[in-house]
Amino acid sequence: MRALLSVYDKSGLADFARGLHDLGWELISSRSTAQALTDAGLPVTDVADITGVPPILDHRVVTLHPKIHGGLLADPTNETHRAEMAEYGIEPFDLVVSNLYPFGTAVAGFQYRDTENPVDLIDIGGPAMTRAAAKNHASVAIVTSPEQYDAVLSGLRADGTFSAATRRSLALEAFARTAAYDAAIVEWLQADDVLPKHVVLALEQTDEPLRYGENPHQAAARYRQAGRDSWWDAIEQHSGLALSYLNFYDTDAAWRLVHDLGEQPTCAIIKHANPCGVAVASDLATAYRRALECDERSAFGGIVAVNCPLDAATVALMVEGPQADVVIAPVYEPGTLDALRAKRKNTRLLESPRTPEPLGRDFRQLSGGFLVQEAHHFAAARADWRVVTKVQPTAEQWADAELAWRVCGHVKSNAIVLVKDGQAVGIGAGQQNRVESGEIAAKKADGRAKGGAGASDAFYPFPDGIEAAAAAGVAVIIQPGGAMRDDVNIERADELGLAMVFTGERHFLH
Repeated sequence: MRALLSVYDKSGLADFARGLHDLGWELISSRSTAQALTDAGLPVTDVADITGVPPILDHRVVTLHPKIHGGLLADPTNETHRAEMAEYGIEPFDLVVSNLYPFGTAVAGFQYRDTENPVDLIDIGGPAMTRAAAKNHASVAIVTSPEQYDAVLSGLRADGTFSAATRRSLALEAFARTAAYDAAIVEWLQADDVLPKHVVLALEQTDEPLRYGENPHQAAARYRQAGRDSWWDAIEQHSGLALSYLNFYDTDAAWRLVHDLGEQPTCAIIKHANPCGVAVASDLATAYRRALECDERSAFGGIVAVNCPLDAATVALMVEGPQADVVIAPVYEPGTLDALRAKRKNTRLLESPRTPEPLGRDFRQLSGGFLVQEAHHFAAARADWRVVTKVQPTAEQWADAELAWRVCGHVKSNAIVLVKDGQAVGIGAGQQNRVESGEIAAKKADGRAKGGAGASDAFYPFPDGIEAAAAAGVAVIIQPGGAMRDDVNIERADELGLAMVFTGERHFLH
């Protein structure tokens, strides 16, 4: 039995190769991998001794040779193949162990962006060998990751060979890895394009067991970009039921919102991807209590996210408050997990030490394809905003306006957010017209918005929206501006004694 080993990532290689050697396998390897095996005291034949050609062209050509690829692609049941192999002195391989130069993925702390010439890390021989062995998986096994070493050796020790199912499974992983590798190269070649001509997504399924999809009759799984991780991969679930599709979606929304509001203790409560409560305060317990006060009814079965260690005072309020489907925090202080488990045994208690990564592009499926756009973000800064009314906001009103605007960008359109003293007191979301969103927000605020701020994710087309905000008691309105009737709206705000700020930037979210 012959094994061809040629790897960039050499972690675990010596032990794996020693296991093969102990089982009677002949080891053949390329230059650096051969040296690693020799240093480990293992007998190995260098590829150059088989091909008669040393590595050439700055190591760009090492294994690209008929005596290598013929041994990978030959069908031992084909008489013509056997005859040609005999004629040209080609011997078959039974196993290939290959992982690739780290283009686009971190290996041993190294990334393609760390080199002056990324082209040098576009592997040619490795993918060629990998694909050849995977194509011929009826005869050849292909191992592409150190994570596979233990299972492969255990199978060989038990059975002495590879089953057809094992070779097929290994081939699947091999083609998936070369596809992800090519996707990384395609991305790099278009790195400066906001909307590139080609978008190649290589996704791999993670091992979390989702309870179900958006509804119980729908199967679901979480996928991530192959070769990359995210803050989700660092999450530890301490207790509770398995996460469902909507739990993932809503928790992601909650985590992004709570980390978009600065360093002050913050709590966000999400229900069906919309905030139903948000507050910032000098301490977390106050932030949670005030977030809950916005809409305690909707908070039942929601997602609670906090941006600082979850302490006993906050947990005491949580166990007396409505049932949450998920609680997520960066850290749980001693005793808080036990207190939550005792009262909320089904609640998923998640701990994430990482903040969410910026989203690059947003994908939305439609019949026969996808819509792609830049991911939602706030482009206009405070310096870009302008006060368009005679009345100027006070410092306190500015703070409320900034919070209302930031929260508004995380609310499904049409969106109206009312804020007073760092607390969202009314949130109207997802209505077909802006006036009704405002009415919903005002009803939830129930007078608590007096002297605060009202934010609208898009411009007010008519003064009725301005009037509704005034009726809710706000002192300052923050909106994008840009309506045909801006002058009329500004005049009406002046008549009502309101301050009004134009951000120049719409924040629809669907």
